[in-house]
Amino acid sequence: MTVRIEHDLLGDREIPAEVYWGIHTLRAIENFKISTQKISDVPQFVRSMVMVKKATAQANGALGAIKPEIAAAIEKACDEVLVKGRCLDQFPSDVYQGGAGTSVNMNTNEVIANLALEVLGHEKGHYDIVNPMDHVNASQSTNDAYPTGFRLAVYYSIGELLDKLAILKNSFAAKAEEFKDVLKMGRTQLQDAVPMTAGQEFQSFQVLLEEEILNLDRTRSLLLEVNLGATAIGTGVNTPKGYAALVVEKLSEVSGLPCKLTENLIEATSDCGAYVMVHGALKRTAVKLSKICNDLRLLSSGPRAGLKEINLPELQAGSSIMPAKVNPVIPEVVNQVCFKVIGNDTTITFAAEAGQLQLNVMEPVIAQCMFETISLLGNAAVNLSEKCVKGITVNREICERYVFNSIGLVTYLNPYIGHHNGDLVGKICAQTGKGVREVVLERGLLSEEELNRILSPENLMNPHL
Repeated sequence: MTVRIEHDLLGDREIPAEVYWGIHTLRAIENFKISTQKISDVPQFVRSMVMVKKATAQANGALGAIKPEIAAAIEKACDEVLVKGRCLDQFPSDVYQGGAGTSVNMNTNEVIANLALEVLGHEKGHYDIVNPMDHVNASQSTNDAYPTGFRLAVYYSIGELLDKLAILKNSFAAKAEEFKDVLKMGRTQLQDAVPMTAGQEFQSFQVLLEEEILNLDRTRSLLLEVNLGATAIGTGVNTPKGYAALVVEKLSEVSGLPCKLTENLIEATSDCGAYVMVHGALKRTAVKLSKICNDLRLLSSGPRAGLKEINLPELQAGSSIMPAKVNPVIPEVVNQVCFKVIGNDTTITFAAEAGQLQLNVMEPVIAQCMFETISLLGNAAVNLSEKCVKGITVNREICERYVFNSIGLVTYLNPYIGHHNGDLVGKICAQTGKGVREVVLERGLLSEEELNRILSPENLMNPHL
């Protein structure tokens, strides 16, 4: 294997000649053997870190912090990644790492420096020409470059999640229309309440998701307030005058997002509140999604001894011992995804709380949880839509039988017979097994004609006086 020699404060090391990362990345590979997840597994994070490097090169070049030709080479190197998709596999360090993300920032500096050297016609590792620290990392610290890249990556990733949630929302909307004239029993505390339509039930799932899409889109805007220009702790040490405002302006141009410089760089460099808020919105989505799946499982329970109001698509055999059993496997797996998201939220809460003084070093685990949550929720939403919701059918006869056998029908009679008589009718029905209609007629509370009008399917679907 052909190698090159690189040097850091700990000494010299051999680096495979073909790779674009360098000695700092090698140290990270050796030090953080924690999981099988690599930074390369989150390409949006890589791209967002590279956007930061492109914006900083533009600002540094404009302010004379680095030579124009070096700034131009760094910009071109960044475009090799952003436009051509090169080197996305050159980020081999573990997502779990100490150092507040220093290894990710160093890795990015090394890859961009070596790409810039290629642009200028030089071999990798000639850091006397383009240096990862002095040039690519000029006017930066990990403490502003890493969180800025992380914020952009989460913002973009949530955008992709919103598209996937919209797929599921639209599937529920289609079912709401399909089932709009299917009368069924509504339930509170798992007890009969009043009639509704299956379409209304599925429309409620649609609206739940619409609310989450709006909330996520609103909340992710918190991530566009960045601390780029803060450097180490927020004082802006080693940056030229006017750098912070200019670099955020350049970042907006590079990313296409309305990035905003935070008002207090020292506060922003130590605070992880935006991550808590954003993941809280993701957790809220998981809570709603899990509730929907609970309902789908319950409504499809049976097939002979449950509610059996709806049928979920049959996807696989459900038991190694019980023949002919089929389970609601898609809602079940989505439930489990949601539990994991809720667990990730607890991790992020502890990590955000663990900040000390002017920095929170726990951002890597926040990043791991955040990207995992977004990926899991997106995959779960599409899976639920394609493998479950689109294939749901409704058992109209069962739904209507539950309605007309239910004591809950007596609620519709309150305006006509009064609450006291309604209690008596309900009690008699429960004791005797008779239906509401039969008991009301026996007691002479209403005529058959009046009952037919009040308890008609049309009136039950549109229950207005």
